[in-house]
Amino acid sequence: MNISKIIRFVVVSLFFGQLCLAQQSTKSYDFWEKVDFGGGAGLNFSSNYTNISLAPMGVYNFNSWLATGLSLQYSYMKLNNRFTTQLYGGSLIQFVHPTPELQLSAELEQLYVNQEIEGLQNQRNQFWNTALFLGFGYRSGNVIAGIRYNVLFRESQNVYPEAWMPFIRVFF
Repeated sequence: MNISKIIRFVVVSLFFGQLCLAQQSTKSYDFWEKVDFGGGAGLNFSSNYTNISLAPMGVYNFNSWLATGLSLQYSYMKLNNRFTTQLYGGSLIQFVHPTPELQLSAELEQLYVNQEIEGLQNQRNQFWNTALFLGFGYRSGNVIAGIRYNVLFRESQNVYPEAWMPFIRVFF
């Protein structure tokens, strides 16, 4: 199965689905009333390790069960002053809430990876990494905790060590 065809299908489906839903609304409303902001941030420090990440997200709620949004991501990691990685990118995300507590998600993520390894063979790797995550989460108020699976995961060509990843999303 061709991965680029899968990605195109997901993006086109999300776009046309949102276009159809947007046409159904005839009420006048303020766009920003339906937008939630959130995301995640992280800091990890030790004597030989630094990890800093920032991932803001904006989501437009079409109704109580369907939302779509954009996310940006930046991560910096340094280990033993010999290995440095920086990730830059973003994602398109779709949420479906079959019940108020449950969240299903599809997220197409594109990251630019910049790695430097010092040592016997100074090495610099720069590449793009694409991930398509399908997720399931439990929602309580403005916090969603769950797990997602990268259907495009390949062990030899990925920035993530595993296809399965837990997540916590917070919205304001």
